[in-house]
Amino acid sequence: MLKKTIGFVGGGNMAGAMIGGILSSGLLEASNIIASAKTGKTLTKLKETFGIRVTLSNTEVAENADIIFLAVKPYLYESVIKEIRGAVTEKQIIVSIAAGQSIERIESAFGKRVKLVRTMPNTPATVMEAMSALSPNDDISDDELSDILSIFESFGKAEIIPESLMDAVTGVSGSSPAYVYLFIEAMADAAVKDGMPRAQAYKFAAQSVLGTAKMVLKTGRHPGELKDAVCSPGGTTIEAVTRLEAGGFRNTIITAQNACTAKSKEMSK
Repeated sequence: MLKKTIGFVGGGNMAGAMIGGILSSGLLEASNIIASAKTGKTLTKLKETFGIRVTLSNTEVAENADIIFLAVKPYLYESVIKEIRGAVTEKQIIVSIAAGQSIERIESAFGKRVKLVRTMPNTPATVMEAMSALSPNDDISDDELSDILSIFESFGKAEIIPESLMDAVTGVSGSSPAYVYLFIEAMADAAVKDGMPRAQAYKFAAQSVLGTAKMVLKTGRHPGELKDAVCSPGGTTIEAVTRLEAGGFRNTIITAQNACTAKSKEMSK
């Protein structure tokens, strides 16, 4: 168990996903987590769902946490940092989870040396299956980075990467759950068209995506090799694959994901 107090400045979907994952893993007690939000409604939901401490004051979070997660939208970073920077000490660790907010920009906003880790998690943290990337600044020690890594690994997988790859991470994992939800929805729509009840269609589609992803991770085999193993000559699967290729399936995914990465880079300027 981590002997730290964690604070979340912002209590939206991503913060909720991470808090849920951290508590489910047993890494921290609810009493060791404090979160702020703009509305009492959001705070009530957080308190009732997780039993954590809540406050309307971002400064109160900064004053009471060893590790401070900046869990607000990217456009709010400047104003929120201005609000809390006077309460932040050189011993605390700041963790950024927003797209397009570089280490340099965040350091500049604080106007002083801070321990900072730029990260990009994703919402499957709620079910302990997040994929997260971490990039520390020069003020983070190995032990401190190990503590932050343990938090992210409590609700999924996490890797330390150079910051230069963070925009690519936004495209491939940070935003990609939305692409996969669309894929699952489309598969289910097709099954409904073929006569399957909708609830059952979602279960079949979602479990197929889950199992397929595990095949890639567990076997270590190339996705193309695994695809080929399902495509019997003249069979049903190759018929579907042919139609996907005719519709530009892979190219659409690549261009969409590259657009996401480009947007992240644009936000960094």
